[in-house]
Amino acid sequence: MFIEALESPFLTDASGIIESEGMKPLTTFGLFAVTAMLLCYAFEKRSRWFTLGFAGACVLGSAYGFLQGAWPFGLVEAVWSVVAFRRWWMTRIVN
Repeated sequence: MFIEALESPFLTDASGIIESEGMKPLTTFGLFAVTAMLLCYAFEKRSRWFTLGFAGACVLGSAYGFLQGAWPFGLVEAVWSVVAFRRWWMTRIVN
């Protein structure tokens, strides 16, 4: 039984529904959100618009956290989005 599970390309959940092992849409969404955060954070010094993009990506990361059930991650990302938006807003006022 255990060896069959290792060899099978499909997973069976508690309800008996068979799913493939490929990336699920929620995982893809999370990967996109975190990648966008990383890229926008890396390019923040180039333009203040990357700071706004970072804030938006943090909102996406927060949504991902709550959707997948990791509410502490969702909460922290929500706080980061507010911090990043405020940073963008302050650069807008200075310039």
